[in-house]
Amino acid sequence: MKQLAVILPGIGYHKDKPLLYYAAGLARSCGYAIAHIEYHDMPQKIRGNAEMMQQAAALAVQQTTEQMQAIGLPAYDRILLIGKSIGTIAAAQYAAGHPLRIRQIWYTPLEAAFLFAPPAGSCTAFLGTADPWSDPAQIRQSAAAQEIPLYLYPDCNHSLECSDILRNIRNLGEIMQITADFIADNKN
Repeated sequence: MKQLAVILPGIGYHKDKPLLYYAAGLARSCGYAIAHIEYHDMPQKIRGNAEMMQQAAALAVQQTTEQMQAIGLPAYDRILLIGKSIGTIAAAQYAAGHPLRIRQIWYTPLEAAFLFAPPAGSCTAFLGTADPWSDPAQIRQSAAAQEIPLYLYPDCNHSLECSDILRNIRNLGEIMQITADFIADNKN
């Protein structure tokens, strides 16, 4: 069985940062080939600017679609999209528009990702309650309405981190355990 995990980064959160680095490693250890999406020429200073955020999301979706075509996803039996921030929007929109068996992991999803509701049981999400890029109350409400398990990390930011380094390490371990369990369930 051919399995592929596609890593969709945030604008400033690339594949070598902890959440994506370890998630890719977990997927690899479960027999998934790994592909990385890369974004280019993204607008800067988009936080708080709805027009620039829409522009960045549209670029991420376009670039993701182009790169996914080159990867050839229909050749895979199981596909896992692991998105971070703006990558969650690109993952969600791509999955909604393609009739493939796709499961998703969303790290710090943005509200627009929820416009493309994934099938029940096919997605899980993680969010810090002090994430300045999201409205945690809105994310909680959207996740509940769409039956997406949402793991909240009190006082954590858009990188799922806080000022306590040891707590960050414990949180990362917990996040990766939940991620590993979700990936393992994908094998069934």
